[in-house]
Amino acid sequence: MALKRMDNMGIVVEDLGVTIDFFRELGLELEGRATIEGEWAGRVTGLGDQHVEIAMMRTPDGHSRLELSRFLTPAVVEDHRNAPVNALGYLRVMFTVDDINETLERLRKCGAQLVGDVVDYQDTYRLCYIRGPEGLLIGLAQELS
Repeated sequence: MALKRMDNMGIVVEDLGVTIDFFRELGLELEGRATIEGEWAGRVTGLGDQHVEIAMMRTPDGHSRLELSRFLTPAVVEDHRNAPVNALGYLRVMFTVDDINETLERLRKCGAQLVGDVVDYQDTYRLCYIRGPEGLLIGLAQELS
């Protein structure tokens, strides 16, 4: 049986509203919000009794999604938001944008900070990493013609 697609990537946050606003400014669309709780949810995650607010964000092409989660119970147990780029595990999500400079200008107004520099890679891409809301690491790529 073949893999069909990647459905979504999950990010746990403390402030769901601020994070939704940031990803909207980046260009994602809010698909919906919900509260997830109950025995079935705890069986899926292995957390037992859980109560989570989620927001599903969709890319403009409709192919990719971010699931933003705010855990009410149980409490968050670890914080990886300030991990450097070479830390083990899931670290960042990268988005292709039309214009990195324009995107950075808009996102800086939402508190985004450039991690290093904007660099050109082999006359193919302009690339950079930013820290978004709550220190989330986000990559931006602009295809060069």
